[in-house]
Amino acid sequence: MALGATVYNFDIDLADSDRSVYESLALRVARHPSESDEYLIARVLAYCLEHTEGIEFSRGGLSDPDQPPIAVRDLTGALRAWIDVGTPDAARLHKAGKLVSRVAVYTHKDPSQWLRTLSGERIHNSEALELYAFDRALIANIASRLERRMAFALSIDDRELYLSLADATIRGAVHRVQTWSSP
Repeated sequence: MALGATVYNFDIDLADSDRSVYESLALRVARHPSESDEYLIARVLAYCLEHTEGIEFSRGGLSDPDQPPIAVRDLTGALRAWIDVGTPDAARLHKAGKLVSRVAVYTHKDPSQWLRTLSGERIHNSEALELYAFDRALIANIASRLERRMAFALSIDDRELYLSLADATIRGAVHRVQTWSSP
């Protein structure tokens, strides 16, 4: 019997001064059985960093390789942005670049090895690809406190994240990673 997804509830007071986004979010996030705590946290933080009208978690989740973990759609349902999490391969990024003009990736791992695997690969519109790396200590610290129901305040200022839980404030950054030129 296959394991089903586990639902996590996040109540987030988001204050993103970089983009002037101030919202109270109530997120129900399905966690695939193969998904790590760190990946889940990176996915939730990426959602917050990208929060805009039309944003949604993928309907298929990790089980649907043809969908991004996070999508931004317009009112007609057309895909406007593909937001990936982790270390997607070049073929996935190539496909995403052909489907939509804006592709962003947030990784919770050391990006240097991943970038080496992408170097020299053909990726459509690679010059427009946005790559971001979370501070790994930030992700680990939040993951160690992960519960099925969490409430916190998240403040973002100059790509520096401040996450306030009941008993602690966790601080870390998300950095833009320099890309490469694909053939």
